[in-house]
Amino acid sequence: MEVYLDNSATTRCFDDVAALMTQAMCRDYGNPSSLHLKGVQAETYIRYAKETIAKALKVNEKEIYFTSGGTESDNIALIGSALANHRAGRRLITTEIEHPGIMQAMKHLEEQGFHVTYLPVDQNGVISLEDLRRALTKDTILVSIMHTNNEIGALQPIEEAGALIKKVNPNALFHVDAVQGFGKFRIYPKKMNIDMLSASGHKIHGPKGVGFLYIQENIKIKPIIFGGGQQSGIRSGTENVPGIAGLGKAVEMIYTDLEAEVNKLYGLKQLFTDGVTKLDNVTVNGLTGRDSAPHVVSVSVRGIRSEVLLHALEDRGIYVSAGSACSARKPQPSATLKAIGLEKELLESTLRFSFSVFTTAEEIDYTLQAMYDIIPMLRKYTRH
Repeated sequence: MEVYLDNSATTRCFDDVAALMTQAMCRDYGNPSSLHLKGVQAETYIRYAKETIAKALKVNEKEIYFTSGGTESDNIALIGSALANHRAGRRLITTEIEHPGIMQAMKHLEEQGFHVTYLPVDQNGVISLEDLRRALTKDTILVSIMHTNNEIGALQPIEEAGALIKKVNPNALFHVDAVQGFGKFRIYPKKMNIDMLSASGHKIHGPKGVGFLYIQENIKIKPIIFGGGQQSGIRSGTENVPGIAGLGKAVEMIYTDLEAEVNKLYGLKQLFTDGVTKLDNVTVNGLTGRDSAPHVVSVSVRGIRSEVLLHALEDRGIYVSAGSACSARKPQPSATLKAIGLEKELLESTLRFSFSVFTTAEEIDYTLQAMYDIIPMLRKYTRH
C-alpha cells in the first residue's frame, strides 16, 4: 500500500488539471501576446484563470498577477512594495515562523537598509495582536504575516491583524502568504484589509512552477523582473499558459464543495491525532481542532530521530516530511519549532504529516498501525 502524507510539500494534480494542461501545451500552444488566432486561444486560458481566481477571492481580475509560485510572489510583494514606498518609511514587520520565501526576502531588505521586526509566537505558533500593535509605527510601510503555517498548521488572526494595521497606520501595506491557506479557507482580501496575497498551484492539486499574487489595484509596487512588459510590467516574461490553465482549473475544483472537503480533512486529522497520541512519549505540536489548519499535524517522537522514523515509514510505503520541503535537502533545526519553544531534544525528532482531498481513513489507519509497530521497535534498538 502507498500512502502519501506530504501534501504540504506538494499535491498530486487533479486529472482534469493535467488534461487541460496537455490541451494547452499540445493544441492551443500559441504565445498569448501574439495577435493571431493561436495567440488569442492561448490568452483565453489566462483570462479564464484570472476570472476563476478573482471570483474565489472576490477581487477584480486585473488585480491578479501570475508568477512561478509562492516564493516569487512573496519576493515581488515584499521587495517590490518596499522599494516603491521607502520614502514613507523603512520599517517592516513579519513573524518568526514565516516561510523561507519571506525570511530571505526580509534579510535582503535588511541589507538594503530596512529595519525588520520579527514578531514572536506562543507555544501554538500564534502571534499576539498586542505585540503587533506595539511594533506598528508611523514609519511602518509593510507587514507580512502568513495565513497558515506550513509546519504545525498554526492559523494567524489575519482579519483582526488587517483591521489593526489599518487603524494604527492606514498607509502600511498588509501582505499575506496564503500558500498553505488558499484552497482550505475562504479568504477575502477586501474584507480582511489584505493589500497583497501570495498563493501557489502545487499546494491545491495544480501544477508546480506556477502561482499568483493578488495586488490591490491602488498599491505602488516596483517590478523586480524586467522584460517585455507582460502583466502590466509587474511580472514580465511570456506567461506559462499550461501552468496558468492548470492553476485556474485547480482553483475551480478545490473551491467546489470546499466546506465538505475541509470537514473531511478535519475528521481525518482528529482520527490521526487521537491515534498517534496513544503512543508513549509521542506529542502533537500546536493546536489540533478547528482553530488550526485542517491538513497539517506535527508529531514529535521522543528518542527517535526524525530521519530514522521517516525512512522506516517509507519502507512501509508511507511518505511524510521531516520539516519544510524548501529546506529538506539541507536539514537544519526548524525555526518554527524553535519559535514555539519546543525542547531541544525534540527538534530533531519531529515529523510532519499532511493530508489532502485524496487521503482516506483507511490510509490513516494503515499509517497508525505502522507507527504502532515501528516506534517500539526503533526505541528498543536506540542507544540512550
